[in-house]
Amino acid sequence: MSGGTSSDAALVLDRCHELDRYSAHPVHLERTHLTRQHAQANEVVAGWMADAGLRTWVDAAGNVCGRREGREPGLPALLLGSHLDTVPDAGSYDGMLGVVMAIAVAQRLHDVELPFALELIGFSDEEGSRFGTALLGSQAVAGHWLEDWWDLRDRDGVTLHQAFLDFGLDPRRVHEAARQPHELVGYLEAHIEQGPYLEARDEPLGYVTTIAGARRFRLSVVGEARHAGGTPYARRRDALVGAAEVITEIERMARASGDADEHDGCIATVGRIEVQPGAVNVIPGRADLSLDLRAATDEARDAMWARMERRLEEMCEARGLRFEAQERHRAPAAPCAPWLTQAVVAGIGATGQQDPLGLWSRAGHDAMAMARITDIGMLFLRCHDGISHHPDEAVLLEDVEVGLDAFEAAVRATAASYAARELRSSPA
Repeated sequence: MSGGTSSDAALVLDRCHELDRYSAHPVHLERTHLTRQHAQANEVVAGWMADAGLRTWVDAAGNVCGRREGREPGLPALLLGSHLDTVPDAGSYDGMLGVVMAIAVAQRLHDVELPFALELIGFSDEEGSRFGTALLGSQAVAGHWLEDWWDLRDRDGVTLHQAFLDFGLDPRRVHEAARQPHELVGYLEAHIEQGPYLEARDEPLGYVTTIAGARRFRLSVVGEARHAGGTPYARRRDALVGAAEVITEIERMARASGDADEHDGCIATVGRIEVQPGAVNVIPGRADLSLDLRAATDEARDAMWARMERRLEEMCEARGLRFEAQERHRAPAAPCAPWLTQAVVAGIGATGQQDPLGLWSRAGHDAMAMARITDIGMLFLRCHDGISHHPDEAVLLEDVEVGLDAFEAAVRATAASYAARELRSSPA
């Protein structure tokens, strides 16, 4: 291992802050898919990749890419990366830290002969902030592009199709961004934890066991809108009161599935509620609410939903209300590959941190999409107070320093494991 220096880590942090300049707003950070700020970030990152000795390009989906050949041209690639887009009013590290750390690791390995090519990628859209559908950049690379997406519109009414054209991309060629499984060795991503567990354990690094499988629903509680003053309680079918009980029961059931503040169970969130007709003197006749349900495994998540749906129906029926549920989104859990997880754990061990914490990622990542076509592994870095998607996102210089050492060591461990596998599979 090259051995980390504080100057390496300082450069990583400086580059994250330099990317803050490419924002749609002068006061807060917002950089979304296929905007002028996205193009500027791609150009700067491509320059850093070139400085690290990589051949660079922007693919047919707007992802910025770099490649250095292995011991011979044309070998499958180990892909390192994360995303360059942000949520509105974002912090400086979610996504960007992983891209910049990958560049620093590529620079360290510049003169190292690897049994595979080394590729880097800055995904164009992980957050889904502009068009409402997440992982557009990595879904394209994974070959999972839906034609319906072309009609997605941003808040200004611009379609995704038009945004491609405005960015200089040809929508007809988006499928050229897709990679085939035989082209890749695996995908490694470094990312801030976006949770409090590493900080609580006073450790800088951890590894991801799996990325949560999520389902999202539109739930509706339907009652009857009537005059607020003239309708006695015995005659009321108040949808909002029923929805309030539904929300409380959702939280109770999720918490009872395991301590959601630790490492088990499901996490259920109601983030939006709309009430009709919405008048101060009318009993609400309908309440529509969102539900985001996540768990470490699809089985645990689906079993929770089956129990939850039955219970919520019973509660609403007892109040004379109708309960409806419409699924809007489903993403499978993405387990990390054991051999890449071993490489990440070995990388952390190379820094002197023993018995690192394994975490299931409650947040989604580009690795979820990449798991469709290749093995994945993830390194987590401690973030202050678990804060993310907020300007107060913060990481420590010393954590980035050991994170770089661990990430480099993980790539080296991946190379050793891959070479051994290749040797075992080759003819005698």
